[in-house]
Amino acid sequence: MPTQSEERAALDTVPTGLFIGGKWRDGARTFPVLDPATGATIAEVADASAEDGIAALAAAADAQADWAATPPRERSDLLMRAHRALLADVDRLGLVLTLEMGKPLAEARGEIAYAAEFFRWFAEEAVRLDGGYMQAPTGGSRFLVTKQPVGPSLLITPWNFPIAMGARKIAPALAAGCTSVIKPAEQTPLSMLALAAVLEQVGLPAGVVNVVTTTDPAAVIEPMIRDPRSRKLSFTGSTAVGKVLLEQCASTVMRTSMELGGNAPLLVFDDADLDEAVEGALAAKMRNIGQACTAANRILVQRGVAEEFGRRLAERMAALPIGRGTEPDVVVGPLIDADALAKVEHLVADARQRGAEVLTGGERPDGPGTFYPATVLTGVPDAAELCHTEIFGPVAAIGVFDTEQEAITRANDTPYGLVAYVFTENLRRGLRVCEALETGMVGLNQGVVSNPAAPFGGVKESGLGREGGFSGIDEFLETKYIGVRL
Repeated sequence: MPTQSEERAALDTVPTGLFIGGKWRDGARTFPVLDPATGATIAEVADASAEDGIAALAAAADAQADWAATPPRERSDLLMRAHRALLADVDRLGLVLTLEMGKPLAEARGEIAYAAEFFRWFAEEAVRLDGGYMQAPTGGSRFLVTKQPVGPSLLITPWNFPIAMGARKIAPALAAGCTSVIKPAEQTPLSMLALAAVLEQVGLPAGVVNVVTTTDPAAVIEPMIRDPRSRKLSFTGSTAVGKVLLEQCASTVMRTSMELGGNAPLLVFDDADLDEAVEGALAAKMRNIGQACTAANRILVQRGVAEEFGRRLAERMAALPIGRGTEPDVVVGPLIDADALAKVEHLVADARQRGAEVLTGGERPDGPGTFYPATVLTGVPDAAELCHTEIFGPVAAIGVFDTEQEAITRANDTPYGLVAYVFTENLRRGLRVCEALETGMVGLNQGVVSNPAAPFGGVKESGLGREGGFSGIDEFLETKYIGVRL
């Protein structure tokens, strides 16, 4: 467990200014960053204005041509240096992440390692950008196809995985030859500022990545979106905000990728391995204290095993230690802020009023911080509010189904389609159900789907485009066709 002096030392290593054109600069004002476990201010960070945002975009635009012309091997080498630097500094970076976001140290260190893998994956992809050559069907000419960087990109990241989501956007942009301006969430700016400092240390050229932190994202982002120098927007956040940004991007027909909200169903059939299903549900529900767009939001269990599944899951959830993320063995840290806590309390109260039963948890503990215990509800009706919105907290809501088709219909009864989870030992059923689910990703007998080598993204109102995998770099590339007459 780190001491207060060790916590302070880690925080003091992080720059707190704006990173524009390779220089750290002050903002006209600052805003506080809070520790959600205590409510204490742990840092003051520069609060960017709209003019700061345009300055950052100008720096990215000025650096674009040189970065696009940088040989792929040099871009790849930079990414590999970032990969190694993150792994070498995992303890410091993990502590900073825990202090501003609240997740347990073990998870925070895991996130740093996860972020590092994006730099390694896209370092490998940077030197494998391909094209095409073919004869015209009518003869007499040839078609050349090449890939070129989209150009200066705006990257907006969420608070729940502040360094991993930054890496998932920055790494493919760098690999493709795109410069960028990144705007982290105001609740967790320190992790992104720390990442920018790491990139600076491993040789990032000036202006290639710029960071603006702000408490007024609408005022800072919209002018950059409407500026024709911006050619790409990558956003991770709520569907409501994503829709507003898409409307703004239409003004310049900007390329977009959107990783938006989810309402993930987790289906447990009566032929599932229940031990495996409970472990999978625990992973899908409790990663990041339940504050993940991939979190299992609606757990639907076939009637024959519903009671036993609920009992086993409640036993596991009740045993999860709650506390500040820096404390030994803690699994359930604080929620990000008071609004998040109030939302979870409201959703649980609504479900109980509609007939749901609490098997464990369900009551906020006394004391400071935005803590909520691991909670299991059974008999949750589809009418409950938490079945129609992201819970974003450590609450497992269990409902019952009878038939395979009922499970599929209820799972798909949502405007969202990010991820789903299916537990069954029947291969035919597993494939049938996975193909019928209207989601961009499915975990079959596993509760975690995120991987830098896999395409991450959703359908319907859960987003556009993919991050990670072979698809991730394509989001930052344009296809150019050159016709050659012989």
